[in-house]
Amino acid sequence: MPVTATYPGVYIEEIPSGVHTITGVATSITAFVGRAERGPVNEPTSINSFADYERRFGGLSLLSTMSFAVRDFYLNGGSQAIIVRVDNGGTPSTITLPSTQSPASPSLVLEAASPGGWGDNLRASVDFDTKDSTNTKLFNLTIQEIDPTTNAVRNSEKFINVSVDAADPRFVGNVLPLSSSLVAVQKTGGNFNVSTQRPDSTVALSGSPPQKVDTPISATPGGDGNPLTKANFIGAGMRTNKQGIFGLEKADLFNLLCIPPYTTSNDVDTDLLAQAVAYCHERRAMMIVDSKSSWTRKDTAVKEFSDGTYPGITGPDRTYGALFFPRVRQANPLRDDQIEEFASCGAVAGVFARTDASRGVWKAPAGQEAGLVGVPELSVPLTDNENGELNPLGVNCLRSFPIVGRVVWGARTLDGADRLASEWKYIPVRRMALFIEESLYRGTKWVVFEPNDEPLWAQIRLNVGAFMQNLFRQGAFQGSTPREAYLVKCDKETTTQNDINLGVVNIVVGFAPLKPAEFVIIKIQQLAGQIAT
Repeated sequence: MPVTATYPGVYIEEIPSGVHTITGVATSITAFVGRAERGPVNEPTSINSFADYERRFGGLSLLSTMSFAVRDFYLNGGSQAIIVRVDNGGTPSTITLPSTQSPASPSLVLEAASPGGWGDNLRASVDFDTKDSTNTKLFNLTIQEIDPTTNAVRNSEKFINVSVDAADPRFVGNVLPLSSSLVAVQKTGGNFNVSTQRPDSTVALSGSPPQKVDTPISATPGGDGNPLTKANFIGAGMRTNKQGIFGLEKADLFNLLCIPPYTTSNDVDTDLLAQAVAYCHERRAMMIVDSKSSWTRKDTAVKEFSDGTYPGITGPDRTYGALFFPRVRQANPLRDDQIEEFASCGAVAGVFARTDASRGVWKAPAGQEAGLVGVPELSVPLTDNENGELNPLGVNCLRSFPIVGRVVWGARTLDGADRLASEWKYIPVRRMALFIEESLYRGTKWVVFEPNDEPLWAQIRLNVGAFMQNLFRQGAFQGSTPREAYLVKCDKETTTQNDINLGVVNIVVGFAPLKPAEFVIIKIQQLAGQIAT
C-alpha cells in the first residue's frame, strides 16, 4: 500500500517482487482400493509404511488381495499410499454392558469402530475408581483387543471419568469417537444406545485375602461380509456419495491407482477398469492394470489384448493406464510360506515410486534398475521372442534374467501399440505431462482475478519459466538449451482483446519429452586389412 507522506523524513515501503514460486507436486502417491480386514470404509486414509497399514487396516489377510499389494508396494520402494477400504455386507461386532439399575435395557452398547470379524476379539471392562465416588454417572471404561492365537493383549485403551449423562463434557458417546480406534457407542435412529444408568462394574473382590478380579465382557461376533463385486466400486449413487473408487474424491492428490483383483481367483471386471481409468483421466493420474489370471500363456495374452477383450479400455483414456504381464509368484506367510500367485500392481507401483525418487518422473520405470523386490518367480516365464510379440501391442512384460533377477521390462501405456503411433505411447511421457499439468494447475491459482494485462503476463512468464527451467536443469527434457527444451508463452498473441473481455488469460507451455531407449542396436563391422602404400 503506498505510504502517505505527512511529515518530512524517510519512509520505507516494501514492493512485491511478483515472484510466486511453483512447487512440483508429488508424483508417486498411490491409491489402493479394495477389501481390508478392518479400518474405515469408503474413507481415503493416508499411510507412509506397511506398519501404518497394519495398524489401521489389520495387515495381511487371506480375504484381502489389497493387503498383499500394499506390502509389495512398500517392499519395492513405495512412500505414500492412500487406502480406500470397500466392504460388501460386513457388520461390526458389539459389546453390551448391562446395568442392574435398569435391567429392562442395557446401560451401554458399544460396537467395533469398523465392520469385520476382527472386532470379535474385543472385550470391555468397567470400574468405578473415578475422580468423584459420589457421582453415580461416572465410570472408567477399558477396551482390549486380544490376539486370538496367543490370547495376549494386542491393543488396549482406557477412558477414565466418562459419563452416561449426555450433558456431561465427558459423555461417553462423544469421547469414544474422538479418542478410540477400537470402539464407538452404537447408534439407533441417530441416537446413542446409552441409558441414564451407568453400566455395572466388571471388577469384584474375590479370594482370601480379597483381591480385585476383572471379568471383562466379550464381544458379540460381527461379520466380514461377502467377496467384493464391481457394484462395491462403481454402484449406483456411489459417485454422489463419494463411495467405492469415488471415495478418492475426498483425497487431495493421487498419482497412481491400483485395484487388485477381488479375490486371488477373480479378475477385475472390464467395465470397472474402464471407469477407473476414466476417473484417472479426470484426476490427472495413471492406473496400473493387472493381467488376467487366465493368462497362463503368451498366446492367450496376445489374443485377448489384441481383440480388445481385456482390459476393454478405448479412446483417449487408454493413455492413462498401463498393463503389466505376467503376475508374480510369492510365498504366502499366512499359508506356511506356500508359493502362490499374486497381482503385480503393488510391486510395479513401488518400482514407479522408487524410480521417481532416484531418477525422476521422466525416467521410464523399467530396465535393470527396476528390480522386483520380494518376487522369487513369475507366473509365466517369457523369452525374448515372446516379449517381442507383446511389447509392440502395448503389453509391458515382467522378465526374469540371470544375475539381475525379476525386473519390469516395459514402459508403454495402453495406447502404446506401434500401429497406433500415439504421442502418449510411453509411460514417462504421459506421467511427465501429468506432473507439469498438476503443478501448474496448483501453482498458478494466484492469477485468478488479477488485472489481465502485460504486467500479469510478465509475472506468469517469470514464474512458469522458472519452474520449467528448474526441470530443464535436472535433465527432464530433450535439448541442450532451454530454447530447444521448453517454451512458455503468455502475451497479446495468446490472449487477444476478446479473451480479455471474456476474462480469459491463455498460457502456452510446451516441452520436449524424453523417451526411453527401448531398442539398443549395436552394429558390428569387420574391417578389411590395411594395404600398405
